[in-house]
Amino acid sequence: MIEVEIDSEAWTEALPEAAAIAERAALAALGTVEGDVVVLLADDAAVQDLNARFRDKDRPTNVLSFPAAESALPHLGDVVLGYAYCAAEAQAQGKTLSDHLSHLVVHGVLHLLGRDHEDDAEAEEMEAEEREILGELGVADPYAAEHEGAA
Repeated sequence: MIEVEIDSEAWTEALPEAAAIAERAALAALGTVEGDVVVLLADDAAVQDLNARFRDKDRPTNVLSFPAAESALPHLGDVVLGYAYCAAEAQAQGKTLSDHLSHLVVHGVLHLLGRDHEDDAEAEEMEAEEREILGELGVADPYAAEHEGAA
């Protein structure tokens, strides 16, 4: 089960279907894995607070993932996104907010499933998985511009 909580009205003001987009992306990222995920669409202040308390980084960011302890199963964890940061990032990258939200939810859920991008090999593997899932959702490759620049 995917539960989407909207803590910041900015999400629905900018993207009335934000909850449905987040739910669809989370389900796609889970694939055949069974479990519960909470997606919180928050403001940047909430994300900055969580980032400071749990990661010692006192600044907002686009997405945070909090995997649940195994004892909490079937709850897999929580994914939290800050509106203003995500909206500005989408605009700067020339992406729709809808596509960017889909990408970040997929990214966050993959972290809950144990994927990471600490080194180049892990990053390439995770990006490939994101591209595949997003392609199934009809979302363009979020890394295309980076790879064109590297070519």
